[in-house]
Amino acid sequence: MIKLKEKIGYGFGDMASSMFWKLFGSYLMIFYTDVFGMPAAVVGTMFLVTRMWDSAFDPIVGIIADRTHSRWGKFRPYLLFLAVPFALIGILTFITPGWSLTVKIVYAYVTYSLMMMVYSAINVPYASLLGVMSPEPHDRNILSVYRMMFAYLGSFIALLLFMPMVNYFSAGHTEQHGWMMAVILIAVMCAALFYSCFALTKERVKPIKEKQNPLKEDVRDLFHNCPWWILLGAGIAALVFNSIRDGATVYYFKYFVVEESHSTITLFGIPFVLSGLYLAIGQAANIIGVVLAAPISNRIGKKKTYMSAMIVATLLSVVFYWFNKDDLGLIFIFQILISICAGCIFPLLWSMYADCADYSELKTGNRATGLIFSSSSMSQKFGWAIGSAITGWLLAYFGFQANAVQSEEAIRGIKMFLSFLPAVGTVLSVVFISMYPLDEKKMKEITEELEQKRLHH
Repeated sequence: MIKLKEKIGYGFGDMASSMFWKLFGSYLMIFYTDVFGMPAAVVGTMFLVTRMWDSAFDPIVGIIADRTHSRWGKFRPYLLFLAVPFALIGILTFITPGWSLTVKIVYAYVTYSLMMMVYSAINVPYASLLGVMSPEPHDRNILSVYRMMFAYLGSFIALLLFMPMVNYFSAGHTEQHGWMMAVILIAVMCAALFYSCFALTKERVKPIKEKQNPLKEDVRDLFHNCPWWILLGAGIAALVFNSIRDGATVYYFKYFVVEESHSTITLFGIPFVLSGLYLAIGQAANIIGVVLAAPISNRIGKKKTYMSAMIVATLLSVVFYWFNKDDLGLIFIFQILISICAGCIFPLLWSMYADCADYSELKTGNRATGLIFSSSSMSQKFGWAIGSAITGWLLAYFGFQANAVQSEEAIRGIKMFLSFLPAVGTVLSVVFISMYPLDEKKMKEITEELEQKRLHH
């Protein structure tokens, strides 16, 4: 039985990752176009190029982590040694140097690529840790829920406080200075959370075979793992849905709702912006979805829970298109409902990946947890890459001009980013998951067979 302290410790790891992940997802596009000064289409292309390479880098990290042997285990040492580089490169990504546009674009490519690589190098081992903390599917479900709750809590804090911090630090200085200082504060918090995760968690599950298979066999086993392919497709589609909505939110509020024309909402003396509140409320609603995921999936099964949540999200997203800029109540209510659906599916996906590792071990006798989890992280990056690139390119296609009054065409495009375009992702996700074969009955059989093999080994 895993103690509460360890569950919270495991949650801290994703809290750290998510703070930066959400800043990238929600603010990096608008930082590059409106603060750093890059054209939208150039940013879209950069996101695609760097994240494609980064997606390919994830399995390399998984393979290395699977072959790591240290006194701290296979996966925990990465949390210990990469927490500070993660924070430092994160800060460099949000610095605006006073150089020519061409040199600045090169700087953006280099810092963003390094950030995504160090993100993979710490996050893939962190995700893989779930597969070795407990052999019990029930424990993994609970750990997944803690992980996602803390992830969304971290995102909630980062999104709620980020723009107020930027505005606070910009006062009397440049906007660029404000962004850099806000990121420094978040980076320090992230490093501390990674250290806590390292200190509070344990690795318990040992593979049936102590000897590590050749890499070629690990990769071949992965390619023959049919449930993994299905989850890969569902995961990419779900992330396209999420990344398009997140990446376009600040544009939606800046240029369509025109949040500056609304009175500022002040709580505890902190002035909040509408887009920040919208994103933060989405994270809070995601937490509700995460909490609902375990009891609902324990009752009707992971697959049915996932499909139901995505179908509801599709219908709500389509309706979103017809809201006017003054329908703030409806905009916020629908954000809450869509975010509950989104929150529901991610712990299920991670739990299903752990099931895929068991399925693969039973079929092949070989356990490659790091490779399977890194490939799932790869699908996450891949989905974000596609979603972000589409956002940048379509902003350019719709005639978006940074810091200017937008044309009707551009406004229509910005509205589609929060409605029809994400709905395409949810529909594809439902199609993939409808083919997933590892239901609860099947997993019970697999777990029992693996227990027998471990006993006889």
